[in-house]
Amino acid sequence: MADDGMHHHRHHNPTNYGIVSAPHGPETGDDHASFKEGISEQQQFELFKPIMYPDDSYTAEGTYWADLPFMKMLSFNRAVDNAETKKELGQIWAMMKKDPLSPVGWYFRNAVLPGAGLGLEGYVLFSIGNLAALFDVVWKSCWKSYTTCNETWVNAVTYLEIVGIIIGQILVGYLGDKIGRRWGLIQDAVIMFLGLIMLTASWGTTLNGWVICYALSLMFYGVGVGGEYPMTATAAMENATGSGKVSTKEDRLHRGRKVTMAFLMQGWGQFFNQAVLILLLLIFHHGSGNPPYSEISAQWTYRVSFALPAVGTLWLVYYRWYKMPLASKALDAAKKKASVTGYDVKSLKLTMNHFGGRLIATAGAWYCNDVFFYGNKLFQSQFISVISPTPKGQTASIMTGWLWNLVNVGVELVGYYLASFLIDNKFVGRKNMQQLGFLMCFICFVVPAFHYHYYAEETAHIGAFQALYFLSSFFNQFGPNSTTFLVAAEVFPTPVRASAHGFSAAVGKLGALTAAVLYAYITTQQKFYVVPWFGLAGMLVTLLFLPDTTGLDLKEQERRFSYLQQGREEDYHGVAVNPHHLSLWERLRGAGKHYNPQLDRDSKMADMAAEWEAKQFERSEKSRTEEGLSPDDDAFEDEYTPEMHAVLKSRANTGLKPAGPPSPSNSSGISNEKVAPLKA
Repeated sequence: MADDGMHHHRHHNPTNYGIVSAPHGPETGDDHASFKEGISEQQQFELFKPIMYPDDSYTAEGTYWADLPFMKMLSFNRAVDNAETKKELGQIWAMMKKDPLSPVGWYFRNAVLPGAGLGLEGYVLFSIGNLAALFDVVWKSCWKSYTTCNETWVNAVTYLEIVGIIIGQILVGYLGDKIGRRWGLIQDAVIMFLGLIMLTASWGTTLNGWVICYALSLMFYGVGVGGEYPMTATAAMENATGSGKVSTKEDRLHRGRKVTMAFLMQGWGQFFNQAVLILLLLIFHHGSGNPPYSEISAQWTYRVSFALPAVGTLWLVYYRWYKMPLASKALDAAKKKASVTGYDVKSLKLTMNHFGGRLIATAGAWYCNDVFFYGNKLFQSQFISVISPTPKGQTASIMTGWLWNLVNVGVELVGYYLASFLIDNKFVGRKNMQQLGFLMCFICFVVPAFHYHYYAEETAHIGAFQALYFLSSFFNQFGPNSTTFLVAAEVFPTPVRASAHGFSAAVGKLGALTAAVLYAYITTQQKFYVVPWFGLAGMLVTLLFLPDTTGLDLKEQERRFSYLQQGREEDYHGVAVNPHHLSLWERLRGAGKHYNPQLDRDSKMADMAAEWEAKQFERSEKSRTEEGLSPDDDAFEDEYTPEMHAVLKSRANTGLKPAGPPSPSNSSGISNEKVAPLKA
């Protein structure tokens, strides 16, 4: 930012967190003024302690949980988690006493609706591999021998699907940061609805013409699918952090759960697709799942399977248009603070300069994961043929593969839910889960790779091979498949969050494309030779470049970014640069060298005072009616008591001087000379 622009907005721009003298804001009353005159510095900090040192993150002495010795850290976090669990169970019990079905309604509002787009795309996206098994049997000359269809176009069905997804992830990620989350969400739903109509009605005068129409329709649908990734992740994450609260306990303790609960709807989409295909084939094949299958039954099965989610997607268009008016609120607030309209190019440059390592982590880990995940899904029939081989002389029943896949998806759902329950546990956390998942996927594939005959071809050991296959599915969902979706949005600032997530997801889909191309030319055993090393690479990328943001308030991360926007990196001393929340790469580059709890305490007061003064200035400029503000816009002021308003007014008017060099401090990092330790 240019100096003249910065100084021009110095007093009233909310992004200015400088510790400077500010002009007088609107009067808040003589009582407040007289209160301020008689309050000491220590009393002020006692007054603001619940906001500055929330008890879910700080001890009674004011020590941040990540600064505690290991055993004390475990004890503190266990106490916080136990108290939160007890509170939530009490709330659930109270809801059930009032209405036994109310928890179901809560889950629908907080998990099903936010993840509905991912559920629908999961249903359609993974149906392609399931339907390929049916097409192989019914239209052998087209899908298997390629005598009536062009082999390139048949293979393009898989490739173009992934290409469409990549286009959507990058394009909609960019548009989501430029025009807002709400319109990105609406656009995705519209594209997916039109794509489903095209898939349901796909036709051709020849079989090859139908394949071409099918492939292009799938590519168009894929654009909407790709957009769902950055839009769902950012919208689910910003729903709490964009509420206007200074600090949100819900965000710190349950942000990961909130996002992964939406993401796991993808697993339910896969489950319902497989279940629906089984039921439809039984219906249209006269109650039998055994071959031979007629073309009529195949046509009805696959077309009705696409028509059903079209109805749900049309409802999704309605819901996002009329029921999500504030989906872009956090982004709009960030742009307003930075005085930016359109795409925030400056924030993108800052992100590349300061968070480039994180981009390597999110994109690289996603790439490694998708080699596992999509390779497993697109070519699962080859793995299942090893687990459940067809006797010689008999025609394979696609029901066998479909039923085994239904079991596999059930195992994956267990992994999805366990990830959702543990991802906010500070002892487990995102980074540890991702590394563990990659490691277990590596082991589950490398063991049969070097003992393939023993596990995959000797009948006595097929059960062990099956167990390894299902374990790889479980740990993929419990680990990198869930965590990559979360951290790709979480570790980046709001102005470029959708772009960074979209780019990371797009690189991930290159991993899916790698699997699609590679698996077409190598044997099943060779797949086991190649794939494990992507798990090992993903674990190393995570170890080096991914920070652990478990328990970190995203408001604090945004506060750090505002300092970076002003070119004042050295003035930020808060927990966002605590070594625990930085990657190994960032620590080696010195990103955490300015961390200082004592200096940060004074900075927080100055920042709150500056933001309070800016809010008051806005209120004096325009009436609420003219601004068209919603009730949520009072959240900042509602967080404070009248006494707090008096302190903030005084500090905004007089300015808080820089704290200077740190003096000897106690275990909390708060100076003993300046202020006594905070009391419980």
